[in-house]
Amino acid sequence: MNAGAEPLSLRGTLRASPRLAARHLWGAAGQLALSDIAAGTALGGALPDLAGRAVLLRVADPLHAAIALIELDGVARRIVICPPDLTDDALPGVIAVAGVEALVSDAAEVETQGLIFAPLNLPVRPLAAATQASHRTEWVMFTSGTSGPPKMVAHTLAGLTGAIKPSPAGDAPPVWATFYDIRRYGGLQILLRGLLGEGSMVMTAPGEPMADFLTRLAHHGVTHLTGTPSHWRRVLMSREAAALAPSYVRLSGEIADQAVLDALKTRFAGVPVGHAYASTEAGVGFEVNDGLAGFPISFIGRPGEVEIRVADGSLRLRSTRAASGYLNPDAEALAGDDGFVDTGDMVERRGDRYHFVGRRNGVINVGGLKVHPEEIEAVINRHPAVRMSRVRARRNPITGAIVVAEVVLTEVAVDPATVKTEILDACRRELAPFKVPAMLGFIPALALTAGGKLERAVA
Repeated sequence: MNAGAEPLSLRGTLRASPRLAARHLWGAAGQLALSDIAAGTALGGALPDLAGRAVLLRVADPLHAAIALIELDGVARRIVICPPDLTDDALPGVIAVAGVEALVSDAAEVETQGLIFAPLNLPVRPLAAATQASHRTEWVMFTSGTSGPPKMVAHTLAGLTGAIKPSPAGDAPPVWATFYDIRRYGGLQILLRGLLGEGSMVMTAPGEPMADFLTRLAHHGVTHLTGTPSHWRRVLMSREAAALAPSYVRLSGEIADQAVLDALKTRFAGVPVGHAYASTEAGVGFEVNDGLAGFPISFIGRPGEVEIRVADGSLRLRSTRAASGYLNPDAEALAGDDGFVDTGDMVERRGDRYHFVGRRNGVINVGGLKVHPEEIEAVINRHPAVRMSRVRARRNPITGAIVVAEVVLTEVAVDPATVKTEILDACRRELAPFKVPAMLGFIPALALTAGGKLERAVA
């Protein structure tokens, strides 16, 4: 695929692949040769009924989601991609707002909601007649909900693939994988890179133990692996990660602090470790490949496909990769009058770099002073005995709130009392007094959201 060109459809792009016979999608419960789906269908005779319609894709298995996306792109007018944690109660509202006319599901028993129903079943069977792409399909995804109730965001395939560059000639076929679910923006980006970049992909399933997924990644020889910093911290705690030998390691979705970057550079010696900035609304923004947290100030105002600025401490992006807007009628405009999307991610300049400090709506108010939890976590995570941490607020009758830290250690053999003293000493040296945790405790693990980010809603 030429850089910047929009493929006619995902299926059409696969059919043109010179490496198609050697490419696969591997799921937790099955696998698929991409040559089979390029010439076949898992939707049986229902595909013609879906042409030109708004289709709700609600399946349990991410592998089935990938198959359906290949089949529906260029055929459906709109694909609404349900994340795995979308509740049944939310469906009527989604159907009404998105104008859904048809449902694709892999469930044995399903409430069709009065829609045209297309069951997805394996194995893939040969198509009775070749399909032709006739629509520029709109892709609808859900926001993560970190800034409030999830909203539906509309993208085009051209916008979703705008950051994907062709693989260098002569490179070995990549084997992609991500700890994200492909029904979320970060995971979908990796699926599209695999499909359009002449590669294969290993995908995880909801609830799959980390150890099992890592074992499968090693078995299939994954070369390109991505996830959130929280995902990677769990990888670093897993014995099964010793068998991994990727040539491409990337973080996204959360602030990549220097501690986790350094830990990954040590674990995967000689492999470039980078982090990327992207959001469901703003699209893929930029990559940082110098191994350092934050990003250079030279990124601001530079010419290119993505324009970056900082206003009132908030990162703002303008590009053709951004979503076209929200479907929700009560949602605010996605971009301002100047076309820039206010990401709500707050940054602070330190020397020749900007550093992410947290979300605008995630601050803790300590006696009228603002505290970003991520800023404190970055200090705590630098301690060599710390694997990960979470900072949260606890109500206080005097200051309104105090700062509380929960810490996961790398091993149980360390002396917790000594570690606690050292962490608090570091916080006092590097942070203002009101940011130093008033309470600090050790716990065995921290929960992640369905999107792989540190669970903060319970904090």
